[in-house]
Amino acid sequence: MRFAGKRAVVTGGASGIGRATALRLVDEGAEVWIGDVDETGGRALAETSNGRIHFLRTDVTEVDDIAALMAAADSAGGLDVLFNNAGAGGSRDRIDEISADDWDRTQSLLLRSVAMGIRYAAPLMTARGGGAIVNTASIAALQSGAAPTAYSVAKAGVLHLTHLAAAELSRHNIRVNAVCPGFITTNIFTAALGLDSDKRAAANGMIAGIAAQAQPLQRAGRPEDIAAAVAYLASDDAGFVTGTHITVDGGMTIGPRHSWDPAAPAMFAALEKFAS
Repeated sequence: MRFAGKRAVVTGGASGIGRATALRLVDEGAEVWIGDVDETGGRALAETSNGRIHFLRTDVTEVDDIAALMAAADSAGGLDVLFNNAGAGGSRDRIDEISADDWDRTQSLLLRSVAMGIRYAAPLMTARGGGAIVNTASIAALQSGAAPTAYSVAKAGVLHLTHLAAAELSRHNIRVNAVCPGFITTNIFTAALGLDSDKRAAANGMIAGIAAQAQPLQRAGRPEDIAAAVAYLASDDAGFVTGTHITVDGGMTIGPRHSWDPAAPAMFAALEKFAS
């Protein structure tokens, strides 16, 4: 019960990684406020939580919504944990095709929202004597080829913002860290493709099959894998950890595919065969 007596905010908490993390925090004793634009999913989760999860409709591109969500948790006795998680795939256009408006919308959803979450949570945590903030970045922040350009740049910004905020807020005993998920099977992929609900289940099954072959650990990543990392970073077990990130990707970023897949072509293996 690492979060007994603590209050947490989870943005994007109605589904996927946010939902799994809200449930994990509740299981470990927290009272959780989730913010999401998905009112149906958010209210359903709250109604099945025996009063441990509270829902407030929150559009994280609206600063007033973010401030209201933080204030709601604080009004119950103070804010201890923030998981800045809300997001979507954003524009899939290439850098030589994307419009300025689509670029700005993606940055607002994925980067500005995290900055404003920290902005409105930090004073409340300072009043409590400290707290823990965890931000959802991505392996797309670490390398090319993992996601569209606008999304990847936003997540790289989240990662650097994590470093800067950790430095600035350390004097208030507020720790700031990030998680970098890899190929996690959530609806973010099907939503980005614009699939309707009838096709999402089949598409998610296909995505899970692909994901199992995309990294050294041959299973699809689950939202609960990220929730476990977030719970660690937000807990006192990580009390001496700040300004860093945990990559949860099944080893996808270990190195080139031939480093872990014997069937993948490798330049040095080809040269050795030629030399022999």
